[in-house]
Amino acid sequence: MTLLVEEETEVTFPFDYKKLAEDVIDAALEHEDFPYEVEISLTFMDKDGIQEANREFREIDRPTDVLSFPMLDFPAAGDFSELEHMNDITNPETDEVVLGDIVLCVPKIYEQAEEYGHSVKREYAFLIAHSMLHLMGYDHMEEDERKEMEQRQREILDILKIYRFEEEETNEKLN
Repeated sequence: MTLLVEEETEVTFPFDYKKLAEDVIDAALEHEDFPYEVEISLTFMDKDGIQEANREFREIDRPTDVLSFPMLDFPAAGDFSELEHMNDITNPETDEVVLGDIVLCVPKIYEQAEEYGHSVKREYAFLIAHSMLHLMGYDHMEEDERKEMEQRQREILDILKIYRFEEEETNEKLN
């Protein structure tokens, strides 16, 4: 896997954010049985930068926590059967499938972690897992889609033992 990281704002996480991003991406790809090596772009922005991107690409004029830009269309969410028949989906230098771009808003990650009562690490990992599912064709516009994405996000983070609440982590250690 190639992870291309661009920091358009200061990144101040109290953990190895590049390693954690790679771990979450790998867990998501494994969980979804993605059949190829991938290239993903991860960009960090401040609120003004992501608001501008949100306005430009989604016509929503406010900051958001994450934007996902899939490079491929799949027949259905998680259906990778057509990949071998698609042209121009790989980086010719690496032969990796160019899956898409993830854009994160650093201040929103801190705000939401506090709002939801869990760690910054958990919020960061959650948003990457969420975005990875978008890059693999999942969405949450309908209630059934939302429930499926939430379940898959939880399963991906469970693989990494990254839990929403510390009690869950404590219970895991006891078992």
